[in-house]
Amino acid sequence: MTELLWGSRPQPRRGPKPALTLEGIATAAIAVADTEGLAAISMQRVAGELGYTKMSLYRYVPGKAELVAVMTDLAIGEPPQLDQDADWAGQLAQWAERLFVGFGAHPWLLETTAGPRLVGPNELGWLERALAPLGDTALSAAERLDAVTVITGHVRTIAQQSLAAGPQQRPEEQLTSAMTQVLAEHGERYPAVLAALGAVDPAEQNQAMAFGLRCILSGLRQLMAERAVGNG
Repeated sequence: MTELLWGSRPQPRRGPKPALTLEGIATAAIAVADTEGLAAISMQRVAGELGYTKMSLYRYVPGKAELVAVMTDLAIGEPPQLDQDADWAGQLAQWAERLFVGFGAHPWLLETTAGPRLVGPNELGWLERALAPLGDTALSAAERLDAVTVITGHVRTIAQQSLAAGPQQRPEEQLTSAMTQVLAEHGERYPAVLAALGAVDPAEQNQAMAFGLRCILSGLRQLMAERAVGNG
């Protein structure tokens, strides 16, 4: 797995020149996953997309698990270029927005990037890009990692909700629609929910991504300010 992700796998010296490449195989697999989901991925299916036999692929990748790992790092892409003139909060906001776009483009990444696993150079580069702006802040090393984890978790949650809502309806609109009939009959039992949904300004709907990120960054800024006062 390490050799595949980090490009140190030795190339075969004998036989005909390879007709396929690992990147080409992963690119074809990404196209399948984007349109049909991760469950559609198999060595047989990807080989068929490329016009080769399944056995042909094993020369480049040992199996599906390794292929998915390569797909993941390739689909994540190179880490975003952030505005170096922005402060740490502005750079992290940009980073989070780019991550959200990436999950939207490849929804299956929500599954393949969850849990402990060997990460590739692109994914590690994203972490590097997020941690760099926090390097000169008052946060400890553990807190910097935790801050990125919290931001990633927020982005992941909103992306999952958006995916569940579908392309034609945004999460908060779907929630309101689903509750309208129930609240019409049982609203007296849930006065706070009824009051909140009844007073929502449509212009302020579907702002959970920006609102949550603003709260996280404001909390981090407050913590840094408190530490500055304590150390002053």
